[in-house]
Amino acid sequence: MADDILFLTELVGLRVYDLKGRRLGLVKDAAIVPLIHPSRVDRFLVGGGWAWLTVRYDQIRSISLDGIYLKDEQLTPYHSDEYMLRLVRDLLDQQIIDGQGRKVVRVTDVTFAIQHDPDGDALSIVDIDIGLRSVFRRLMQGVLPPRWIRRMQTIIAPHSIAWEQCSIIEADPQRRLRLNINNRILEEMHPADLADIVEELSPDDREAIFETIDHEVAAETLSEMEPDVQASILESLETEKAADIVEEMSPHEAADVLAELEEQTSEDILEEMEKQPKAEVEELLEYKENSAGGLMSTEFVALPEDATIASAMEALNAHEELLESLNTLFLVDPNDHLKAAVPLARLFTAAGATRLQELASEPLIQVDTEEQEDRITELFDKYNLLTLPVVDPEGKLAGVITADEVISLLREK
Repeated sequence: MADDILFLTELVGLRVYDLKGRRLGLVKDAAIVPLIHPSRVDRFLVGGGWAWLTVRYDQIRSISLDGIYLKDEQLTPYHSDEYMLRLVRDLLDQQIIDGQGRKVVRVTDVTFAIQHDPDGDALSIVDIDIGLRSVFRRLMQGVLPPRWIRRMQTIIAPHSIAWEQCSIIEADPQRRLRLNINNRILEEMHPADLADIVEELSPDDREAIFETIDHEVAAETLSEMEPDVQASILESLETEKAADIVEEMSPHEAADVLAELEEQTSEDILEEMEKQPKAEVEELLEYKENSAGGLMSTEFVALPEDATIASAMEALNAHEELLESLNTLFLVDPNDHLKAAVPLARLFTAAGATRLQELASEPLIQVDTEEQEDRITELFDKYNLLTLPVVDPEGKLAGVITADEVISLLREK
């Protein structure tokens, strides 16, 4: 097995020989071309004097710790190619995202598989090394023979990440495109994990990720971040892109994040938003930050006073996107005045013809839009609430405050 792998620290400095066994130079770097192949080393950059030469993968006969032997000597001078990811220059010692461990790590070495073929050997990236074993290899490289280093490193546990689980961070949009860098790994993460990762990155790298991930994923991730980081990211993006992301947030979360921005920036983003989400967010922005109106969400399900369980189930099917966070239904009169709150769990213990009014919580606890947060937290604690309805001065249902929002308030304190 050891003869079928090679490390980047071993590849750099490896001798390259021509057809007659004469040394042409030493490997200085290697590169993949992701648009052609995601893991195969496509070029070897060889230095033999004042200039570097380029060796293509299909010009190689064999690769081992003893050197690289060519089968084709028609080499060309090295010229920088924006479609190449150079492993020493662009990857070694750089930060990447470990999709499996959900964290930012620094590359200390690269492991290749040597693929033997009658037409010639090739290298493919297998793992990115990030542990002490790879640090040891680098420290000993040039001090001890490679085979000695391999034997000695076995006492250190390996620590690596499969290449397909890695996501490269690249701030330049054009270079991301040329290198075929996609964000599939990031978009498959839980938003809370992705938020933790993004918060570790530099402002430029944060912007790079939010510029390219799906709008819905970006919105969910932004919702998991601290307010100052949210503001920093939105301010770094193009206004149209920022508006697309904010539109995917709930009106309550969108209002919170826009309130953190400079007034002009907030207005510019609102101007780019679609009419309906813009109106909902603007309405919430009118309330004071620490009032019930400023804390409430406008995402709820309200039904007529005479609604039955059967009609409630139809309404829930129509609001499938809210089911994950929904725990209470509200009953209103024809003028939208709040009349009752029905815990969602009670729907599953009664027949379909049962009127929801019969399952309502007593007493009905509610606050008006101007109620202050101290009183709100007091009510949640006293009555063990999961949801607290908020009514406007006319008694119409305006929104709801959830236990999650109260928990967030208490954490901030």
